[in-house]
Amino acid sequence: MSTQSPKPPAITLSAAKATASRSDVLVVGVATDMSTPNHGVAEAFGRGFAPLLSTLGFEGKPGQVAKVPSAGAVKAPLVIAVGVGEPDAVDAECLRRAAANAIRAVRNSASVAVALAVTDPGRVQAVVEGLRLGGYVYDRFKSEKDSDRPRTITVLADKARGADAKAALERGLVVARAVERVRDWVNTPPGNLTPAVFADDVVAFGAAAAAPKVSVTVWDETKLAKERCGGMLGVGAGSDSPPRLVRLSYKPRKPVAHLALVGKGITFDSGGLSLKPGASMMTMKCDMAGAASVLAATLAIAELELPVRITCFAAMAENMVNGSATRPGDVLTIRGGKTVEVHNTDAEGRLVLADALVLAGEAKPDLIVDVATLTGACVVALGDRTAGVLSNDAELRRQIPDIAASVGESMWPLPITEEMAAKVKSSELADVRQHNPKPVGGTLYAAAFLREFVGDTRWAHLDIAGPAFNDTSAYDYTPKGGTGASVRTLVELASRLADGELATT
Repeated sequence: MSTQSPKPPAITLSAAKATASRSDVLVVGVATDMSTPNHGVAEAFGRGFAPLLSTLGFEGKPGQVAKVPSAGAVKAPLVIAVGVGEPDAVDAECLRRAAANAIRAVRNSASVAVALAVTDPGRVQAVVEGLRLGGYVYDRFKSEKDSDRPRTITVLADKARGADAKAALERGLVVARAVERVRDWVNTPPGNLTPAVFADDVVAFGAAAAAPKVSVTVWDETKLAKERCGGMLGVGAGSDSPPRLVRLSYKPRKPVAHLALVGKGITFDSGGLSLKPGASMMTMKCDMAGAASVLAATLAIAELELPVRITCFAAMAENMVNGSATRPGDVLTIRGGKTVEVHNTDAEGRLVLADALVLAGEAKPDLIVDVATLTGACVVALGDRTAGVLSNDAELRRQIPDIAASVGESMWPLPITEEMAAKVKSSELADVRQHNPKPVGGTLYAAAFLREFVGDTRWAHLDIAGPAFNDTSAYDYTPKGGTGASVRTLVELASRLADGELATT
């Protein structure tokens, strides 16, 4: 049974006038002054447009949606007004959210035309991403599938026939597909996505989507033992489903930089012998979101043919309980020889990442970025929509949140303090101590631990424990369940490296 979501609608560009579109539905962006920037729909309706929307409680604020029969004012029989906010403050992220909110409001319509203020390639890409991500559906395990989706969506854009607009459309589709792929993997029940199945799925995607641009290598438990990856083996020791390490390699002809991506892939986290409460396990299928994100981002970067070499490591394991499970107090030997005293088996992500980070360093990249649903402490500190960014490089710690903001993702810089570095080295039995001896500063401690395995390579750690999974209602282009957080940031980071906008030293 496929892990993929159902086939999405086809999205195309057109320079046609919004008022002349004969689609079943016309989506139009409406600002707080009730104008419809660049599309003339308000003028076509005449003086009654603003009073009609006001009667429906619509004020043009972001997130607001109103459905209005056109009554012949425009060719489309139904108009969906979506708020875009203040007319002089409409940016790409505003349009991304507006497109998502509008497409979620479409029902029983085969064709949709979307008239937003799409005036440059960046906005084309944002609208395409919003339409795809806002319309995302995961119904693999539903006996009745979701068939109430449009078949075609036409984005009305200035200069739609231009090469830049077409390239932006394709880039938006590539990025959106990568985010959707992460959502599919995260939403798959843990019994259907063991480490072996996850690895096989990656091999299949690599062969279908990126070959021969991307090579895929999988290490099973025998190979992991031979390669001395004690962190992954220790975490997976309590499971009947052995761990896997997946390596993706993308090597363009003339790379301008070499980026290593590392992801935590705990396909289910029971906590091990440091068992989680039952209620806390319900969403632990999402603990592989970091691995899913770096894998999908790598495939997207390859599909976009960016001139950046990517070496990606996804450390996959299932943290379960049996007589062979790692015990608190055990000492594990990470690849490279550094030993770790285990204090809490529910802090397993940093153990699998340690092996993968050492491997990433051995590849001699210019930069390592790891992504992980690592600490609940990060959620306490930053909430459930913002990721933490920690690094051994002050400039990188500042740059990544800015890159994230440019594509509509929320990240915030956090420090790795000397206090935490000292605590990591406080074990009396081993080289480093796995878990914080005090219940404070958990995110900083985890990053200080990871830093022990990156050597002198520039490195950044993205803790996506909050934004990787949405267990509340859908909003904007974020569905309930897996979100695909960090994928857009990783692709944009690679783009900045390709353009020379991000230093490699």
